[in-house]
Amino acid sequence: MKSNPVTILGLIVFAGLLAAVPARADDAAAPANCEVPAYLLTTESPLSRVEDAINHRKLDILVVGSRSSTINASEASAYPGRLQAMLQERLPKVAVSVSVELQIKKTAEEVASSLVKLVEAKKPALVIWQTGTYDAMRSIDPDDFRSAIGEGVAALQNAGADVVLMNLQYSPRTETMISTPPYLDNMRVVAQEHNVPLFDRFAIMHHWSDSGDFDLFSTSHGLDLAKRVHDCLGRALSKFVIEAAHVSPAQQN
Repeated sequence: MKSNPVTILGLIVFAGLLAAVPARADDAAAPANCEVPAYLLTTESPLSRVEDAINHRKLDILVVGSRSSTINASEASAYPGRLQAMLQERLPKVAVSVSVELQIKKTAEEVASSLVKLVEAKKPALVIWQTGTYDAMRSIDPDDFRSAIGEGVAALQNAGADVVLMNLQYSPRTETMISTPPYLDNMRVVAQEHNVPLFDRFAIMHHWSDSGDFDLFSTSHGLDLAKRVHDCLGRALSKFVIEAAHVSPAQQN
């Protein structure tokens, strides 16, 4: 299907906010409220390979993502870096490493074809696959999107890695420009079919926006907002991974 120029413009605006925004002198650094409803950080799908890796005190994680998984100003400030820091803090006896493989301007189908090679090269216990945004921008057929996600997840599992799916960002600026439900729903279906956890980034950010924790409508908050959102995502994701891996309190701290 043909791309929608209005949709692409709106998504680029928001992606720029959380990925490569310039700093502003009036952006006061203030601690963010990172609270997330418990149901959004709970999953019945286990991360057994992550659990085993933690027991062996070496946990390698690969984030396969797009531009929204980065902040140009600092890799350590982006959510993968914050995830590594939070996991290392909670699992001091475990060597934690989080690497990032950017797949910019690629559909889920295009990314899926390269996943097995990535796992063979990096041998992670866990792959966090962040996807959906570019497919939505391109108005990819939702059924084709679902098939691509399913094939990619199955390939990752067969290659020996646990999988966490991460869905789209939430942006009130683009909510009226793009139909997100087909992509969100299909990711949820694939997660259930393959018994993998879905980190619902969309719902979490929607909650933060509704509760007033972050003003995700404005584009004028600059680098400080991006850092705080990424920090909160990293914190939430670390809790989610530990929950799904059934890490006991004795293994933490």
